[in-house]
Amino acid sequence: MEPRKSEQIVGKLLADAGINVQGKNPWDIQVHDPRFYERVFTDGSLGLGESYVAGWWDSKALDEFICKVLKANIHTRVGCSWQMLWLCLCARIINMQAPYRAFEVAKKHYDIGNDLYRPMLGKTMAYTCAYWKDADTLDKAQYAKFDLVCRKTGLQKGMKVLELGCGWGGFARYAAEHYGVEVTGYTVSRKQATFGNEWCKDLPVTIHLADYREAEGLYDAVISIGIMEHVGYKNYRCYMELTRRCLKEGGIAFVHTIGGIMSKTAIEPWIHKYIFPNAMLPSIAQISRACEKIFVIEDLHNIGEHYDHTLMAWHRNFEEAWPDLRDKYSDIFYRMWRYYLLSCAGAFRARYTQLWQFVMTPVGTPQPDCRHS
Repeated sequence: MEPRKSEQIVGKLLADAGINVQGKNPWDIQVHDPRFYERVFTDGSLGLGESYVAGWWDSKALDEFICKVLKANIHTRVGCSWQMLWLCLCARIINMQAPYRAFEVAKKHYDIGNDLYRPMLGKTMAYTCAYWKDADTLDKAQYAKFDLVCRKTGLQKGMKVLELGCGWGGFARYAAEHYGVEVTGYTVSRKQATFGNEWCKDLPVTIHLADYREAEGLYDAVISIGIMEHVGYKNYRCYMELTRRCLKEGGIAFVHTIGGIMSKTAIEPWIHKYIFPNAMLPSIAQISRACEKIFVIEDLHNIGEHYDHTLMAWHRNFEEAWPDLRDKYSDIFYRMWRYYLLSCAGAFRARYTQLWQFVMTPVGTPQPDCRHS
């Protein structure tokens, strides 16, 4: 297409969303390279992200820019890249989240460096949505999330808990300290496992460097906070079957996951390529189907708006820490990480993505008191 034509089309789409090219509003876009228009017209969201990282455009309020783009459904009115088509095809043909692929996301993302994650995540080292209902700081909101999970699953002293995808051990540490439970965790990140075992060495917490599918034993509760995004639609049923096998009679299963507003088989291509390889966001329908004849969904709680606040807090922490990180991480990394955090915040603000907490019990189990507050 003629460059001028793509500029006109993309400019019109942005204007429909209330975004002006070279405008003065914080969410307006400043285009530095005219190749931006053809790239976005041809490659959609992948081109948008890659051209930002390359420095072809900027926006003072990138999060609000993305929010407006999604609310106006611009992403459905521009090109679909061949990378996206290929990703969708691969997701149909092969199991993108097979066991032999499980460690790829750790190498690409979680093992980047604890020197990056410590200042960004705060005291809890929690890399999942916080709960801001009665909290005014990130640390308080993450502790509130931990406590909400403990209350929803009815944890009591002496119980055994299996945590699938335990991260750096923040929840395991909290549950062991405050509720007197014994926690066994699994992570595919070497740096998470090393950090978590050292951090929790004086508590009844054991973290294994292994795929969640290797979990064994019987537990009073099986909890996952942010692993379902890496399970994949071909494995949801297997996940539920494994969780059931690991639950004692009368036990409770809990899932905290980002979710999509419609069922898909692949994630947005820029996120797949640069942030979370092989990830995908489940829908309620996909999780519900995976539970059939295995679990009763006792409680479903949407706290998606809280993830906007969480991501913005992570972004502020990242910006504050950047002067100390610059020597190790490149300026390209800075723009990539900034785009990742702020574009995700915009997606939650637009209600394009959600954060769900499921409480489930095996079929035939008496209903627990899993009310949230």
